[in-house]
Amino acid sequence: MILSGVLLYSLVVAPAAVTGKMISLQPVDLAIIIIYFAAVLGIGFYLKGYAKRGEDFFVAGREMTAWVAGLAFISANLGSLELLGWAGNAYQYGILAAHWYWVGAIPAMLFLALIMMPFYYICKTHSVPGYLELRYGHATSGLSAITFAVMTILMSGVNMYAMAVVMQVILGWNIHFSIWASSLTVGIYVAMGGLFSAIFNEVIQFFLIWLGALLIPILGLIQAGGWSGMVAKIHQRFAGQDFTHMWGPMVNPAQNPMGVQWIAIVFGLGAVLSMGYWTTDFLVVQRVIAAKDIRAAKTAPIIGAFFKMAVPFIVILPGLLGRAVLPYHLYPANMATAGQHTYDQVLPLMMARYLGPGLLGLGITALIAGFMSGMAGNISAFATVWTYDLYRPFIKKDATDRHYVAMGRWCTMIGLLVSIAAAYIVTHFGSLMDYVQALFSFFIAPLFGTVIIGMLWKRATKKAGFFGLLAGITTAISIFVLMHGHPERVAWFCFYAGAKSLAQQMWQALWAFVAVIVVSVLVTMVTMPRPENELKGLVMGLTDVPSEGHLPLVKRPVFWAGVCFVVFLILQWIFR
Repeated sequence: MILSGVLLYSLVVAPAAVTGKMISLQPVDLAIIIIYFAAVLGIGFYLKGYAKRGEDFFVAGREMTAWVAGLAFISANLGSLELLGWAGNAYQYGILAAHWYWVGAIPAMLFLALIMMPFYYICKTHSVPGYLELRYGHATSGLSAITFAVMTILMSGVNMYAMAVVMQVILGWNIHFSIWASSLTVGIYVAMGGLFSAIFNEVIQFFLIWLGALLIPILGLIQAGGWSGMVAKIHQRFAGQDFTHMWGPMVNPAQNPMGVQWIAIVFGLGAVLSMGYWTTDFLVVQRVIAAKDIRAAKTAPIIGAFFKMAVPFIVILPGLLGRAVLPYHLYPANMATAGQHTYDQVLPLMMARYLGPGLLGLGITALIAGFMSGMAGNISAFATVWTYDLYRPFIKKDATDRHYVAMGRWCTMIGLLVSIAAAYIVTHFGSLMDYVQALFSFFIAPLFGTVIIGMLWKRATKKAGFFGLLAGITTAISIFVLMHGHPERVAWFCFYAGAKSLAQQMWQALWAFVAVIVVSVLVTMVTMPRPENELKGLVMGLTDVPSEGHLPLVKRPVFWAGVCFVVFLILQWIFR
């Protein structure tokens, strides 16, 4: 509550010292924001008593229902990074950005539910590096834990920066104050309640985000004359490039603003980047591992997939509307000069355009909720991976459960401070999502290759896991350095010299995945496999997955996965 009081004082006093704000908060807006901060801190204090054991603090006691786990699963991904970053990318690239929500999410989420989740749940792992420990041993697990810890810290930094951008553009708040005040709030409630606190706040934040974020597309479409009116305005203002079709312009990369071919979308994004993120990024998988039983664990990602398909209507649509109605042009963050607005500012610019007193408070609260959701996910995941996958196996093996919970709380706050430093790295990238997708191609794409080959191929050896993962990470970073240090070499890897950053990162991820598979297979051929009895519960063909044949059709996860996939195909046809 003290922090809420400090925040209240700062909301009134701090902005007075800053210039450049578009609008001012009215008392009703201020009240909404303060109530939200007080509520999340109150939940943290309340749930502290439920997070005394390591099982409670790190995996929420494995007591979550499918709906709670599913909403937390999608909410952990739906942070302010998503709201700002993808609205900015939709302005920059048009409806092509929606591929990251449909091709780049739905097949992977269903694959996690039906294929991979049973293995994670049956082996009772607490994290994805924990699975690699069981499958490949200490070396591979340690490498994946280190890279994941680095990635989550860098990702939490971008969430901080995303929220600070909103406050600076709309209200003129000092960007440093915005980062510190909100970050400390997240750190306190996660340190107190662990994953319990993170999950329950994420469910609340899910509804707040939708309630606040729906305002922009509704009001914007009314002004633009509906979907057809918006499309007509975009074509009139930006003739020559197609911003409103998803598949047609990708036959030739020169015909779309991203400079991408359909091959990169289907294979680089759909088969590698998205599969890597949704099936091996512990930030989201951790929420599903907390489910109460294996059917709930399989159902949770499917529930999340239905909601994920609707997210473009609150994230991508505001960016498209910005193309149609904003009276000026936006620029990449690393190229904008004084007085120019950047891609990442399109959503706050739209908020300033449409939202009045009360609605503005609700919209800002939605973005703060998104920020806290994304950051809490990264911080709780970092605490688990550091404590269970690095500290316990390599530093202090025989400590008490109470000691590990205390370590989890301390490293939550330490991770928070390092994340604040990482927030300032983002300014060196053209947009928030350029930064995020680069991180995913470095660490998530290689991790997916290592996990999937170990899960589906019993012959894969311990050394294959380590050297395959190392080769993938090295390949991704090397290609990134080559393309950014020597732009003329972009065509070497992307087959088109005009490929923009997001297109480059899809190809980058694809080549990293290929490197993992090739090196893993070659190393396996010259090393000894583990005995099959050591791989039970870890590998397909050696694991008994409980049958669901006795259940009514509507209670089987595979039925709802099929329904979800049909809806996904219909959306591809409608917006083709």
